Amino acid sequence: MASERDLPTEPLRPREVADPAMAVIDTHGTVTGWTPAAEALLGRPAADVVGRSAAALLTSSEDVSRAAEAAGHSRARGSWTGLTTLLHRSGRPVEVGLRVCPLSGPDGRKSWLAAVVDLGRAPSWVLGGPVLEAFLTRSPLSMAVLSPDLRYVWINDELERLGGVPRVERLGRRLADTLPGLDTRALEAQMRRVLATGAPVIDYEYRGWTPADPHREHAYSTSFFRLDDADGDAIGLCYMVMDVTERWRARERLTLINEAGTRIGSTLDVEHTAQELADFAVPRFADFVTVDLVESVLRGEEPTPDPRESLPAFRRAGLRSVTAGTPESVVGRGARTTVDPASPFARAFRSGEALIDRDLDDNGGGWLNRDPERVEKIRQYGMHSLIAVPVRARGTIMGVASFVRSRYPVPFEEDDLLLAEDLVSRAALCVDNARRYTREHTAALTLQRSLLPHALRGGTAVEVAWRYLPSGAHDGVGGDWFDVIPLSGARVALIVGDVVGHGINAAATMGRLRTAVHTLADMELPPDELLARLDDLVMRLTEEEARSEPSAITVLGATCLYAVYDPVTRRCTMARAGHPPPAVVRPDGTVAFADLPAGPPLGLGGLPFESAELELPAGSLVALYTDGLVGECGPDIDAGLSRLEEVLAHPEQPLESLSSVVIDSLLPVPPSDDAALLLARTHALTADHVVSWELPAEPAVVARARSLVADRLRDWGLEGLILTTELMASELVTNAIRHGAGPIRLRLIRHTVLVCEVTDSSSTSPRLRHPRTTDEGGRGLFLVAQLSRRWGTRYTEAGKLIWAEQDIPAAPEASPDLPAPPREGLPEAPADLPPAAPRG
Repeated sequence: MASERDLPTEPLRPREVADPAMAVIDTHGTVTGWTPAAEALLGRPAADVVGRSAAALLTSSEDVSRAAEAAGHSRARGSWTGLTTLLHRSGRPVEVGLRVCPLSGPDGRKSWLAAVVDLGRAPSWVLGGPVLEAFLTRSPLSMAVLSPDLRYVWINDELERLGGVPRVERLGRRLADTLPGLDTRALEAQMRRVLATGAPVIDYEYRGWTPADPHREHAYSTSFFRLDDADGDAIGLCYMVMDVTERWRARERLTLINEAGTRIGSTLDVEHTAQELADFAVPRFADFVTVDLVESVLRGEEPTPDPRESLPAFRRAGLRSVTAGTPESVVGRGARTTVDPASPFARAFRSGEALIDRDLDDNGGGWLNRDPERVEKIRQYGMHSLIAVPVRARGTIMGVASFVRSRYPVPFEEDDLLLAEDLVSRAALCVDNARRYTREHTAALTLQRSLLPHALRGGTAVEVAWRYLPSGAHDGVGGDWFDVIPLSGARVALIVGDVVGHGINAAATMGRLRTAVHTLADMELPPDELLARLDDLVMRLTEEEARSEPSAITVLGATCLYAVYDPVTRRCTMARAGHPPPAVVRPDGTVAFADLPAGPPLGLGGLPFESAELELPAGSLVALYTDGLVGECGPDIDAGLSRLEEVLAHPEQPLESLSSVVIDSLLPVPPSDDAALLLARTHALTADHVVSWELPAEPAVVARARSLVADRLRDWGLEGLILTTELMASELVTNAIRHGAGPIRLRLIRHTVLVCEVTDSSSTSPRLRHPRTTDEGGRGLFLVAQLSRRWGTRYTEAGKLIWAEQDIPAAPEASPDLPAPPREGLPEAPADLPPAAPRG
């Protein structure tokens, strides 16, 4: 008998359920009990039926075999429900619904209770006939009928199999009583809505587990519809459910792969991309993930060409776990990974095929026996299933990704292997792109660093500091450049330039322009003429690039600022080609931007460049920069210039500190354009370091020039340079007298080197030649070249200047009591005697 909790809470009206006919049948198939309802149904009194075989009530031999099947089903499962046809006393067939349940007597004897309902007098929602029987009981769809209070009143065989709960345990009970692994509250809410509104719910999806498979999550699709009687009153609810786990997994797999495409490969960094794969897969797919790449791949190089010969060195580029701190890993991220040649890792790398190990615990005699540390980790954290997938892109294997399950109880399956391959293949392409970028970026960065100055020296003329920020990153590649070039006469050239574009093409163009500026600076050209020559060069380069590769033109439109500072005169001559003007900060903190003619960008041709000259007090600050420094402060460049002016108004700061303050103030984030800054604090050479004499263009003045030079060098404590400097001065003065025009100026400059200069009003260029043994002259400049560290000529407004430099020897630590060393070489000619014959 049904317990009280199994019965419906609402009474059923007589018209809703027909009075069932019942019979008791013993184990031999003989009828032993017969109710009045059974007599009324079949027209057979108890005297005609009791004691006889129940088979006589069936219409055909097919029904007899079905009865035997029902008996066997009842023995196995405790009951049987179905449809059959019985024979009325009059001979007409009666279609009935039949339920057979076992009975036990007090003596332990078995019998069967058969309850029969006439389908012709059943509620209107019950259909009869073999079609209904096949549809309900043999349907591949899982179906059930529930009462208005949501208790089971009927289920078919497929639902019993799908849920894993016997029919007898479901009938009269609710979902929550039998299926704790499902969200029964949400399901019953859907059912109540259907009962209340009459609107069916189609394809309602949910996930959970059932006793049929308690360790695996399944997905189900259920449709609900209300059952009404002839008057339209709700008498129950029917639902049909399908297991759509495969469909759900396919959809989840597609969603996962699509999401991976947006989450993996967000940067062009190899290690970051590998870590993104690990972060994405945990916990969506696995509980512990490692991504180990060949070391050469992390450097941007090609991996080992043939991995089948030997295993290369690996490093752990990606690591993630559901456990904080990833304690499962035997090595940390970035560390070198040890690989057993027989491990799934090594086999996947060698074969290029993904491998699955469903039971890591069952590896007796396998590769784990040689790795006790990993065995301990596996046992400690319950790792039970592994997938190893080679990281392959464009036919190249770059490493292996390993996926492990520990907390998730179900081991990996073949479908999981396919999903892991899809995830890794997408990530592998991103890793290879990042590797290629790393290689190109490293090459470009190496090129740029080789082209930019490694150290800038301003000598005694200026103190310098600089900063350079390529666009987007502090270690990128750009086309801006800056330079400090020592010139003759203690002067120094300050340069800053900007090439259009970014990347390796811009860096290569920058290197070409910087080399050209160095060459032109060695020619001692004034700033305006130097920019004109540079403009001619850019025009030629533009024409060459346009003929060979039009899309790679980066030299056209470059800008440049060239300034020359002379610490003797404290004058700075500047010219610019489309570049922002420099900022000049006076010692009192006054800031002004130099009023320079703008000049066109390089490569336009046909337009002149003009110079401007400023006199700078010692301690002044000159700031040269590119537009990327001031262009990030707002849409108007004037805002950036104003901000720069504010920051530079504190010249008392050390240059390194000031340059950092400028960058931090104007570029708080990586700039969108390359930015360069060059700060130069000016010094002045006083009379203690410079001396000059006006000399007439007469042969007799050569001896006087030698005497003046010797006396001054003694005053400076440079006695060791007297002989060579006398000789150079006499040769240069003699050449000026012989081949130039007066007046003649002789000047000595002592700074990091000793400079001897001779100026005359002639523009004739001197020429160094190698005289033959029998020649009486022509050795003057040859001797000067041999005695000096370097020499040269530059043109001035009044003529030309020939200069020669000598290294100043370190001061010896001699005792002050020792006499001065004797002067070596020829005796000095008296001032009133004619000089020796000129030598050049």
